[in-house]
Amino acid sequence: MKLCVVGSGYVGLVTAVGFAEMGHVVVGVDNDPAKVERLSSGRSPIYEPGLEELLLRNMEGGRLSFTTDLARGVAESLFCFIAVGTPNADDGSADLGTVLSVAREIARTLTGYRVVVVKSTVPVGTSKKVDQVMRETLGIAPGGTQERFDVVSNPEFLKEGSALEDVLRPDRVVVGVDNPRVAELMKELYAPFTRNGHPVYLMDVASAELTKYAANAFLATKISFINKMAELCDTTGADIMNVRMGMGSDRRIGMPFLYAGVGYGGSCFPKDVKALIHTGESLGISMGILREVEAINARQKAIPVSLIDRIYPGKADLRVAIWGGAFKAETDDIREASSLVTIDACLSRGYRVALYDPEAMENLRGRYKDRIVFGKEPYEVLAGADVLCVLTEWRVFRTPDWERVKKSMRRPVVIDGRNQYDPREIASCGIECYGVGRGERSSAT
Repeated sequence: MKLCVVGSGYVGLVTAVGFAEMGHVVVGVDNDPAKVERLSSGRSPIYEPGLEELLLRNMEGGRLSFTTDLARGVAESLFCFIAVGTPNADDGSADLGTVLSVAREIARTLTGYRVVVVKSTVPVGTSKKVDQVMRETLGIAPGGTQERFDVVSNPEFLKEGSALEDVLRPDRVVVGVDNPRVAELMKELYAPFTRNGHPVYLMDVASAELTKYAANAFLATKISFINKMAELCDTTGADIMNVRMGMGSDRRIGMPFLYAGVGYGGSCFPKDVKALIHTGESLGISMGILREVEAINARQKAIPVSLIDRIYPGKADLRVAIWGGAFKAETDDIREASSLVTIDACLSRGYRVALYDPEAMENLRGRYKDRIVFGKEPYEVLAGADVLCVLTEWRVFRTPDWERVKKSMRRPVVIDGRNQYDPREIASCGIECYGVGRGERSSAT
């Protein structure tokens, strides 16, 4: 089948590559000529394991191409996916300006029937707005029957770092439709992805739109809940790793996303929690639980510098080493990353910061320029450091040479923001180590 994907950001690009890998013919559309030129040369503008390899393979196979010409993409496709950004507006709501602009452009270029699929994360009611602006553009009366297009909600459930796996082998596919004929078309489109029994859930459009927000908000809540328990552990001397094991083994709860640390970040959870809060409160529904999720997350991100202040009260000439700048491992994405809070706070205090990350340093250089030092490998940034903050759970940081760490630093202090280490084992090497909820933080006060 033929489709176009409008938007070559994270969701759009991974979606386009995934559909092409399953044998569909895909045109990726983006209004950024530099990005299209880069993609057309087989280079991905984002890091995702395996993405560039599949990008090249499908372009060479003639199943994937990129253009700035939206009319071309629409003309060649039965399905038109809208996968553009929906950043938060100042009031926390999702900014739908680009989504609706793309919908108008699709309407202007229609040459026959099209299925317009909203892939972007959008609040309830957005698909109705897309339908409305397309009708207005085409001069079709509101609410009347028409056969020019149908609008479908098809939210994505990608995890950065494993997005290709999530596309090619989805847990589930959620499709919101009002027209039974379109439901059959969407099932046919997704047939290559669901042959191993992965379900396609057909539902009304509003439910599909809300499902995405509900899923992300729940996962964010799970993270903030375990972080609140970690705070209790630090106060009582309990160990959050033991608590996690004891509660996560309950099949009703489960282990995933039950990791205490320095908070969640990225392009989805912070944005979607804010948007869901706005949606609820605009309808007169109190969203207090999600307000607290946000508040807990903000406090977690402040933990590293709070610990530094306690370990070195009043000291101004510190050298801070950081391992990990991406918001999570296996991505170069620094949006809403915990590292940014630590770096900004350290710079505001006049500390010297040196950082290493396997993939995110180019993005960090764009933000900080020469205000921080970037190392070529992990140990380089430790020279003369007073503290090492481990902020991203990259595998390369899991088993350090602790003797080398100790010898490189001016004072061997480790703040383990992702609980990769056992503080007691590290202490046996002569290194102070502070985790999150390990019952150890009180020793820094």
